Amino acid sequence: MNFAQKVVEVAARLLPDRRPDPLLDRTDLVQGTPMTRRDGPLKVTGRAPFTQDVVVPGLTHAAMVCSTRPSGRIASVEVGEAEAADGVLLVMTHHNAPRMKVPPLLITLKGASFTHAPVMQDDRIRWNGEPVAVVVAETIEQARHAAGLVRVAYDDAGTPPAVDFEAELDRARRAENVQGEQTRIAKGDVEAKRATAEHVVDHVYRTPMHYNAAIEPHVTVVRWDDTEHLTMWDATQAVTHTQMSLAHVFSLPVGNVRVIAKFVGGAFGSKMLWSHQLLCAAAAKMLDRPVRTALSREEVFRITGGRTPSVQRVALAANAAGGLAALSHEGTTAIGVDDNGFAEQFTFPARSLYASDTFLVDQHVLELNMPANASMRAPGDSIGSFALESAIDEMAELLRADPVEFRTRLEPDRNPATGRPFSSRHLVEALSRGAERFGWDARNPVPGSTRRGEWWVGHGVAAANYPYVRMPNGKASITLRSDGTAVVRTAAHEMGMGTATVQAQHAADRLGLPVEAVEFEYGDSALPAAIPAGGSAQTAAIIASVTAAADQLVKVLLKLAPAQGVLGKARPRDVELRDGGLRRRGGGPGLSYVDVLLAAGRDEVTAEGTESLPLEMMKYSMQSFGAQFCEVRVNDVTGEIRVDRWLGVFDTGRVLNPTTAASQFRGGVVMGIGQALTEEVAVDSRTGRIMNPSLAHYHVPVHADVPAIDVDWLGHADPLAPMGGHGVGEIGITGVAAAIANAVYNAAGIRLRELPMTPPRVLAALLDPGSG
Repeated sequence: MNFAQKVVEVAARLLPDRRPDPLLDRTDLVQGTPMTRRDGPLKVTGRAPFTQDVVVPGLTHAAMVCSTRPSGRIASVEVGEAEAADGVLLVMTHHNAPRMKVPPLLITLKGASFTHAPVMQDDRIRWNGEPVAVVVAETIEQARHAAGLVRVAYDDAGTPPAVDFEAELDRARRAENVQGEQTRIAKGDVEAKRATAEHVVDHVYRTPMHYNAAIEPHVTVVRWDDTEHLTMWDATQAVTHTQMSLAHVFSLPVGNVRVIAKFVGGAFGSKMLWSHQLLCAAAAKMLDRPVRTALSREEVFRITGGRTPSVQRVALAANAAGGLAALSHEGTTAIGVDDNGFAEQFTFPARSLYASDTFLVDQHVLELNMPANASMRAPGDSIGSFALESAIDEMAELLRADPVEFRTRLEPDRNPATGRPFSSRHLVEALSRGAERFGWDARNPVPGSTRRGEWWVGHGVAAANYPYVRMPNGKASITLRSDGTAVVRTAAHEMGMGTATVQAQHAADRLGLPVEAVEFEYGDSALPAAIPAGGSAQTAAIIASVTAAADQLVKVLLKLAPAQGVLGKARPRDVELRDGGLRRRGGGPGLSYVDVLLAAGRDEVTAEGTESLPLEMMKYSMQSFGAQFCEVRVNDVTGEIRVDRWLGVFDTGRVLNPTTAASQFRGGVVMGIGQALTEEVAVDSRTGRIMNPSLAHYHVPVHADVPAIDVDWLGHADPLAPMGGHGVGEIGITGVAAAIANAVYNAAGIRLRELPMTPPRVLAALLDPGSG
């Protein structure tokens, strides 16, 4: 944390809390009511325009040539045969690529990149799959054919590549920070407590590399209108920050760059800024024609980043009261060479979930010749919850305590890592409600005691946890029209989570209009700047931005209202936006928007606002919580695990749209089932090449793998969050793998501490239950 950040944090703690939003007291809101997604009809009828559908005059197509080595240098590139192929317009390599600056990092909020590595600016190879040439042709078939004609020779002399995570662990170093937080936090002597405790759990848990497998692969279209004006259509979840990145890389004024992403077919953290977008823009500039780059599924795996592998040690010691005397969570994740990537925050759940007399978290990183790791739904938290929640269950077993009751016993008064008070915390209630709804009291606590034919049956539980995040600097505008309708605009993102629907609901309540009278425009950097859609942060940021714009709108309307009318001499604090107009508070008189604009002779009026600084995050520990319950079957002949029943109960503040929120919760659980049972990137330990870069070999869950998923939520508004709500996009995946692992133990008496829990691992554990 730098000096400026420390000053802001101190100020945040001294300032009074922001007053709760007065809308929270209203009972007539459209928010909180189910509403189907506005974009649903467009998507199911094929009329939603995705980036792949963009066609501009003179469009050409680019294909990538990727390195087949994990390190070394390019000795030579032979492009003559490719250049002579039919339809080829350009072959770009590091020899002729335009000069490009290193893109700014996402974490700075001034860009959208996970890596600061140069893009085709030198002859160095950093991972197997790094683009080394781009071929542009009239058709994609011609480009791909010619790409196969490019001949690259490599100089492998120098430092041997580092591609085997387990073999290289001795080279790991302490991370500089963990998403801006302290890397190592220690309170008391955990080693001393463990040494004298009667009950100790001390195990290592392993998770593999994972990849986002969005239904829409990455695709980009770039057109230069002249040498100083660039338009990019992109499948991105960071419209404004991609605009900022392109302006920086190509030394352009930000206003000269436009990025458009109306619809995105899933992202989960992966669709930020990667090399293919910059190479597409560079090729379009060289060729002076529009270029489309559409990555194949294999290229998505080879060019972009995924979730890092991890090795985590969780050590717990019980105290005489049956609580925790010691809790430590340490481990290592991978990043790309030259510090490209970030330390996945797997210790975050341990920092906030449970009370312990002594406490230690610490994280290390290992540089490998691999793409920079990227955000993947609940980065760090999802894999960290697997280790922590598995260990908590193991301690409950040692103490002969019910796993639900044991977690309740560990409830902290304040955040264990920071000492800050919680703004809102209802984990115990989520566990209690979930246990009752699931029928937890019917569970047999004795492992291996319930059979159905050749299947063992068991039940498991785990806590879910994800931090509340609100990124700064989001903006929005509101335009009121003389026909009584409104348009809200911000450069936000719709990737399937229901952004346009939820934000129209909020804006309607904020303005006092029917939801049908509110349009929501998004997905274009020409609109007011928005934050990236990541960290479950977009909803809160947009609400705060629209609230700020509404405050500015009040001031504009007061200036337009007749000075001698019912609003004469009224100040902003005297009025509110209600019932289709501006009215005095307390049910007093006012004017409709139509009357104000008519009196002023205006067809429309616009106001813009910038969200307030997220000071609440610096003063309080703001978290979402949940309880995951499941029933599984374990086949002792095949080793197969089947999930038969699921319940998730979540504490995420006020839920703004039950329909879209339930979809997000369920989607997180589905991804968690994949993480637990099937998903694993296979890397050749000799060459660093990803060996299963396709959905035929990288196994995501299908319908047969997923049971009916029951979800519920508490709905307690967090008074410090905009409209009382927390993001819901990521918490659903946390705790899922641990709940399954704990259920497997209850079913068959085996502890599986490595993901995925595949049939071979199950069978090995059944033959040797102590192997883990």
